[in-house]
Amino acid sequence: MTDTGVRLEALVAELLEQARGHHSQRAARTIASGTSLRATVIALASGAAVADHDAPAAATLQVLTGRVRVHTDDREWILETGELLSLPPQRHGLDALTDAAVLLTVALR
Repeated sequence: MTDTGVRLEALVAELLEQARGHHSQRAARTIASGTSLRATVIALASGAAVADHDAPAAATLQVLTGRVRVHTDDREWILETGELLSLPPQRHGLDALTDAAVLLTVALR
């Protein structure tokens, strides 16, 4: 893990600017990484998506700004700034309903 603090507001602004200019409409930066935990800020321009992917063993997604949709084959969650979701243990995807930034925290095995 990092031994210095991270100014999330500034990082979110920087990553959103990068996302808006990138063909994928996404940008990310890992802000903490250790033997048992990884935390990554992911910025998505409005309309961007993270395609369906397998779920890690244990993870949370916190919306730092904006509005997103997390979905599985049979369920969906609409999350707004300040909301936190324990990610479902099955395959899922993420859609940005507005410009958004999320903090993904994953427990490593």
